[in-house]
Amino acid sequence: MSNPEGSERRTTRDTPPTLRARSLMPSITVDDLSASRAWYGDVLGFHVADEYEMDGEVRAVRLLAGTVQVILNQDDGARGQDRTKGEGLSFNLDTVQDVDAFASRIEEAGGALESPVEDKPWGVRSFSIRDLDGFLWVISRAL
Repeated sequence: MSNPEGSERRTTRDTPPTLRARSLMPSITVDDLSASRAWYGDVLGFHVADEYEMDGEVRAVRLLAGTVQVILNQDDGARGQDRTKGEGLSFNLDTVQDVDAFASRIEEAGGALESPVEDKPWGVRSFSIRDLDGFLWVISRAL
């Protein structure tokens, strides 16, 4: 690689520093907030940390599981009631819990695993499950 005349190879960046985010809280749109709220609680074990009302009606909830947060928003239908949700996106949750026991608890609570619990070549034991709107959740534990 050649350097333009008079320039030196730089080891520092002139641009602003990269983002140093401390958390990520996805906000997803669901068809039935009440049903999704129950599913996330009963199946995945999230609990409601906050409710957000508009015109006296709960339109969103912030859920919490450990340090992970997710917001569920009631779909208002503005983009069409039958639009596809959750396609091409997955949420990966890392835990120190026994994923085999957790998967069994999910199945006992009525959840259907998308993929079975198994060891992966990249050093985790994991399984996946889809929520009521098709969002894929991968639950894993380091081996």
